[in-house]
Order: sequence, then structure tokens, then C-alpha cells
Amino acid sequence: MPLPPIAPPRSGLVWPHLALAGIAAFVLAAGALHLLRPDLDPVAHPMSLYLVGAWGAWLQAAYVALGLAMAGLGWGLYRTLGADARSAAPVLLFALAGASLATTAYASMDLPGVDPGVEGLVHGISAQAAFLFATTGLVLQALRFRHDAAWRRHVRWLLPWALACFAAVWVLALWRDLPRGLAQKTVIAMIVGWLLAVALLLRARLRLASRAS
Repeated sequence: MPLPPIAPPRSGLVWPHLALAGIAAFVLAAGALHLLRPDLDPVAHPMSLYLVGAWGAWLQAAYVALGLAMAGLGWGLYRTLGADARSAAPVLLFALAGASLATTAYASMDLPGVDPGVEGLVHGISAQAAFLFATTGLVLQALRFRHDAAWRRHVRWLLPWALACFAAVWVLALWRDLPRGLAQKTVIAMIVGWLLAVALLLRARLRLASRAS
């Protein structure tokens, strides 16, 4: 018989709630900035340009919130999954993705027409790291769901979705002719959508367990 989850259902609910709050903050801030910055082309310009200039502090804070959401969701899943499904690897990858995302937010990109600098290099490396850490964490977490009876039935769509996110990051990196803004934002939306779906599933599972206890 598998061991019970580490966290009691009621105390475990803080983690999906944290994740949902962080995801909501990111989506609202990113959406608002696309309306508040008509000087930027949403198809051509990547998210990094929205971090610079007017209202950029909103998006910087939202990046940090999304990073905390990823780390919190990873920890919440670890604490509530059955013993056979627990792995520290997704937790570590989500935490590294969150840290990379926060670094990306506060290390400004190299602006067009300006000589490249160290800060821009840090921004570029941390942005790529955030994508790779996050999507690898998605895939590993989806694979771990196979070992938990309550999550196993969701693997048939969570794993292909995670693999699609991982593949999309490489397409974004290698296919340079894609419209950078639209392509990047599509990948971000895929990742955030996966995190949102898992956070909602975790909350529903914990609420059900709380009512049954």
C-alpha cells in the first residue's frame, strides 16, 4: 500500500492557492501592459521589451510572482503526491526556473542600437534558462504523475502538453525567422496554461480529500 501524502489536505491548499495567485498576477500584468504600451508591436516585440520603460515595474513584479508560483506548485505537488510519485527533481527545476525568471526581470535586455553589455548577457542567459528549467520540470513532473493513482488518468494529456512546451522552446530558439514576439508569447502561454491546469487539479484534489477527512 502506498504511503499517504506528506501534507494534510487543508494545509496543502496553500500551495495551489499561491500558484493560482502568482499566475493570475502574471497574466493580468502582461495583458495590461499590452494595452498600456501601444508603442510596442505585440507580434514583433518580445516580452523583455515590456520590462523596460513605462509600467515595466509591474511586469517585473509579475515575473517574480510567476516564479514563486512555479516553485510553490512544485513544492505543493511534492508534499501531496503519493510516496511513489514524489521526486525532488521537478521541485528543483521549478525553483531554478523561478530564480531565472526573477533574474530575467531585473537584468535589462540589450536594447536595439545599443552596444551589448554584461547585463544584457545575463538577461539572455537567464531567460533561456527559465524556459529550459520550466519545460524540463513540466515533463519530469508529468512523468511522476504516472505513479500516483489520483493523477495517473491526467497523464494522457498533461504529458503531451508538457512535451509540446519543451519542443516549442527549441523551435523558438532554432527557428530565428519566426515573429519573435508572437512566438515567444505563444510558448509562454503554453507553459502558463499547463501550470494553471495542474494548480486547479491540485486544488480540486485537496478540497476533495479535505471533505473526505
